Amino acid sequence: MNINYGYFRKPFLYEMKIFETINATREHVHSLSNQHLTVGFVPTMGALHEGHLSLVRRATRENDRVAVSIFVNPNQFNNPADLEKYSRNIGADLELLKPFLEEDDFIFAPSVAEMYPIAETQVYNFGSLAEVMEGRFRPGHFNGVGVVVNKLFRIVEPLTAYFGEKDFQQLAIIRRLVSIEQLPIIIIPCPIMREPDGLAMSSRNVQLMPDHRRAAPLIFETLTKAAGKVISASPEQLRQFIISTLNHTGLLEVEYVEFADEATLNPVTSWAESENIRCFIAVQAGEVRLIDNLRV
Repeated sequence: MNINYGYFRKPFLYEMKIFETINATREHVHSLSNQHLTVGFVPTMGALHEGHLSLVRRATRENDRVAVSIFVNPNQFNNPADLEKYSRNIGADLELLKPFLEEDDFIFAPSVAEMYPIAETQVYNFGSLAEVMEGRFRPGHFNGVGVVVNKLFRIVEPLTAYFGEKDFQQLAIIRRLVSIEQLPIIIIPCPIMREPDGLAMSSRNVQLMPDHRRAAPLIFETLTKAAGKVISASPEQLRQFIISTLNHTGLLEVEYVEFADEATLNPVTSWAESENIRCFIAVQAGEVRLIDNLRV
């Protein structure tokens, strides 16, 4: 089967296909497979925004049919309070999706009990990919991601799956997952979508208090300034520049800054260590944790 690049469809009014059970979803997937139709998949945890919709639009261009999952996965939250605070409004999510989905496209919105009828015991070895940055500060997070994405892939059986580069480390983990599980799925990375002031779009942004929201664009602004200094400064010097600039606001507190190779995610101490280096950052803005990254 070939990806249908350049294939555009005009949406029309219809009753959206929303499945809450694995069996119903698989029945629909098999009907599409019998028609030799390709499926592009956009996994989400809801609280949709323009970043998610950009993935859906691309999936519609490149596939015959599109699947979107909406599932807040408890297994990837190492902090129970973070799980409890996570925004949930499936009604608003469905309204956002409706203009982009056609009659045979579908949404998979299962319950926790449907996805995890018994306790999950799968443990993945993602190696050093899961030990740095987010893995260091969020123990167990990436195993939870791997478990749920593997389940979703096997339910939806897509040809392609779309992930934003804002969660760049997660993207690397999912590519490794596809290799471990030997899944015939093409992982499509998609650029970070940003607000007009530069803040990376995130479901968490709506939780920001006004002062922290006004300060948050400084994250991308500072990363951009650092990227412009690579000729004259070392990774460590730029790391300290980013930390001091953001912490000086009194509203933002840097959790980590790392310059790392894009393929291995191993930290670099000099620009000569890799041809493709990206700066990764996590920042606490009041009660909200924000992440971002930029190729340098």
